[in-house]
Amino acid sequence: MSSCPPVFCCPLCATPDHTLFYQDHRDYHQCTRCRLIFVDPAQRLTQNAEKAEYDLHRNDIQDAGYRRFLSRLANPLMARLAPGSEGLDFGCGPGPALAAMFNEAGFVVSTYDPYYADHPERLRRQYDFVTCTEAIEHFYYPGREWQRLLTMLKPGGWLGLMTKLARDQAAFASWHYKQDPTHVCFFSRNTFMWLAERDGLGIEFIGADVILLHKPESL
Repeated sequence: MSSCPPVFCCPLCATPDHTLFYQDHRDYHQCTRCRLIFVDPAQRLTQNAEKAEYDLHRNDIQDAGYRRFLSRLANPLMARLAPGSEGLDFGCGPGPALAAMFNEAGFVVSTYDPYYADHPERLRRQYDFVTCTEAIEHFYYPGREWQRLLTMLKPGGWLGLMTKLARDQAAFASWHYKQDPTHVCFFSRNTFMWLAERDGLGIEFIGADVILLHKPESL
């Protein structure tokens, strides 16, 4: 176990080795091992300020445009699931449209969100699939949450993620995604490939921002 103070360690893989990647109104560091880009922990929002930002979101469960956006994850994931599979939408937010879409399609999906659906008992069981759309970039402790997501998956289960993928520093400089003050961790293809290799997961990239990971039956 690393002896470095947590503030100086990568929040995903816990290595102390990272470099200052970019600066504007926040300092962004990049891990030299897993390649995660993360905001300096001292510059994160307080819990109250973070919740206030989330409360500004207006994601209507019945909004057709929002459903089209989510269908980019929902459709390929549904195609890989057995009928009636049970799942959890982790980080569902105030408008759990994705869970509604899966339930309408004959799946059985519960929701969890620390602010809007705080049901910790749902984190203590396993599911055929777990979804996490536009949420992983908000994690203050992505290493801990990543292990939680994998633990909740049954052997043979699927993890469906949606998040914008970071590229090089030149692209990052003008990237709108980093302007959201609640976005504190930025994953790239290399980061997800590193996680998949470390944890023995199958991985598929669907389009620009959808990642499907498969937990083998033997895990």
